[in-house]
Amino acid sequence: MNQTALSQPHAQLDLRGTPCPLNFVRTKLRLEKMPIGSRLEVWLDPGEPIEQVPDSLTMAGYPVEQITECNGYFSLIVQRPGDANA
Repeated sequence: MNQTALSQPHAQLDLRGTPCPLNFVRTKLRLEKMPIGSRLEVWLDPGEPIEQVPDSLTMAGYPVEQITECNGYFSLIVQRPGDANA
């Protein structure tokens, strides 16, 4: 698999076919279980999911590092925030 991201995600979550706001809730729950500073790749459908989920994650304090349009879906790289610099 050819990844163009600078750093590989630590986990992947396929939420294609999952409606809003359930896809945001599942993404947030998965991120909360991950170590601080780790990255999650989330697959989202076009339309409402890709329009709503990145904004919701950003407002909740989860940095969205990359959004890539794939074949029929979007790949989102989001980081679990924390005091990594402390």
